[in-house]
Amino acid sequence: MCVKDAEQVSEGLMEEKGLPSNNNDLLSQVDFSNNTHNPNSFPLESICENSTISDRKQMISNNNFVPTLRSGEWSDIGGRLHMEDTHVCIPDLAMNFGSTVCGDEAISFYGVFDGHGGKGAAQFVRDHLPRIIVEDADFPLELEKVITRSFVEADTAFAKSCFIESTLSSGTTALTAMIFGRSLLVANAGDCRAVLSRCGVAIEMSKDHRPCCANERSRVESLGGFVDDGYLNGQLGVTRALGDWHIKGLKEWEKGGPLSAEPELKLTTLTNEDEFLIIGSDGIWDVFRSQNAVDFARRRLQEHNSVKLCCKDIVNEAKKRGAMDNLTVVMVCFHTEPPAPMVVQRSSRVRRCISAEGLQSLKFLLQG
Repeated sequence: MCVKDAEQVSEGLMEEKGLPSNNNDLLSQVDFSNNTHNPNSFPLESICENSTISDRKQMISNNNFVPTLRSGEWSDIGGRLHMEDTHVCIPDLAMNFGSTVCGDEAISFYGVFDGHGGKGAAQFVRDHLPRIIVEDADFPLELEKVITRSFVEADTAFAKSCFIESTLSSGTTALTAMIFGRSLLVANAGDCRAVLSRCGVAIEMSKDHRPCCANERSRVESLGGFVDDGYLNGQLGVTRALGDWHIKGLKEWEKGGPLSAEPELKLTTLTNEDEFLIIGSDGIWDVFRSQNAVDFARRRLQEHNSVKLCCKDIVNEAKKRGAMDNLTVVMVCFHTEPPAPMVVQRSSRVRRCISAEGLQSLKFLLQG
């Protein structure tokens, strides 16, 4: 939950945001017809295609390594009254929307969306962001530009949907990961987190966008916002999110505002040393440090090598540790085998000796 005293946050009319009167111009950019939900315990738990192992063969050489993808996910309502987390797993993004622009090269897409102030924004972004990405004119040639534009476009489209249906007014953080060939592209707006395990070492692929972050605070203040008691404008616990158009002072149609929907990106090339990627909502990271989560996941994968069961184990462990927020984990493994046990290098025993002269001096000291 990112909103401070959410029920007390005043809602402003969308007219005050200076939204254009023509509602169809923006809504036409997004297909609202594909709005089916996965029939899980909680309606927002996931829209997830069957996780599959990639047909690509894994190469031993780092130079020719191609990941063999296995994915899993798990969600739990945690200590909240309502489930506002959701996630998505799509093994082949282009094929999922009937596009052939990628040819034989599959682009896998994974995302976690942590809603606040309601489930509308998280549901909207989950349902429409993947399609917006695929329909971008530069997809898939310029994915970094495409993903940044698509986050902003999804945010704008959601604002229009709220103008039509005010009950949808809410916000969501968004973290996505795209895997194409040996490339991993992570985009983050909010405080979900992606952590890569490289030979058992945790590599953070995203940065939490919280008001206490010095860079984010400077950006916020440069745009007329402020931080009060650790909250953006005294109201929101994150500095980047999609939605939240109903909260006064955070977003303006023409002027922008201190709350940004633009994601920060991180791109890396996967090698044979990369084991898996963990994407978790902030409830997970309230009780897990990044390295702790990697260590825990490695042990579980070594026990049963089930990606989905490992996600369940992480969520259940978070509950045991006292996590009170909604809990969502998506994990992508890059090998069919479980992580290899870590070999601890022990230093050779050092023999210490004392000279006869030193021994005699010690004897005199002890004798007084």
